[in-house]
Amino acid sequence: MDFSKLFSLEGKVALVTGAAYGIGFSIAEAYAKAGAKIAFNCRSQHHMDQALADYKAKGIDAKGYICDVTDEEQVKNMVADIEKELGVIDILVNNAGIIKRIPMTEMSVEDFKQVIDIDLNAPFIVSKAVLPGMIKKGHGKIINICSMMSELGRETVSAYAAAKGGLKMLTRNICSEFGEYNIQCNGLGPGYIATPQTAPLRERQADGSRHPFDSFICAKTPAGRWLEPEELMGPAVFLASEASNAVNGHILYVDGGILAYIGKQPK
Repeated sequence: MDFSKLFSLEGKVALVTGAAYGIGFSIAEAYAKAGAKIAFNCRSQHHMDQALADYKAKGIDAKGYICDVTDEEQVKNMVADIEKELGVIDILVNNAGIIKRIPMTEMSVEDFKQVIDIDLNAPFIVSKAVLPGMIKKGHGKIINICSMMSELGRETVSAYAAAKGGLKMLTRNICSEFGEYNIQCNGLGPGYIATPQTAPLRERQADGSRHPFDSFICAKTPAGRWLEPEELMGPAVFLASEASNAVNGHILYVDGGILAYIGKQPK
């Protein structure tokens, strides 16, 4: 076995949903650097134009598609277009997602359903669309972006935790159902990542003090800090490469140690 090729994605076709910015963008960038051809989706032309410019600035020739991943027909059409333009999808990263921080007793059923639709139903829809091509090709990698909320609960995120818990089990079921076709399905569970979406939680307060949530996360993380999107690159490449061919149905938490840590004893 040529060890240098274990982590190569040369010639592979990777679809990363919701990869216009943040975690998805970093994963797509890592795959491109490892040799993969990149496809991603956006729901609006505005975000698409900005994302394409950002990819170009990184020297990445990514293909963007306008697609709502909760719409099965749109997803089928997107996958067909990718297969025509780039080839059969080898790697799928179900990254698109939202969170609504609303106390459960104040959350509308419509808001709850929307989070479930995007964070759980969409990975099912997109995975269902790419699996036939992977089966025919004889290999494939599906990586679901789970969360520590696949394991933990916290106030105001009932819908998100429910969706991510379901996504963890969908990951294990895809592993169970399609492992015989040399398809590996794993989850990547980011901790608290410094992205534009979390920036308000890291801003200094008017008196110069840290945001209470910023202090909370740093205290709960053995690393003592928020993680950077780039720190997901290595784990994401591993799960997409031949190096992980025997890893299936696993959730790889990249959280700086939060899930292993009970917290500091009060002084």
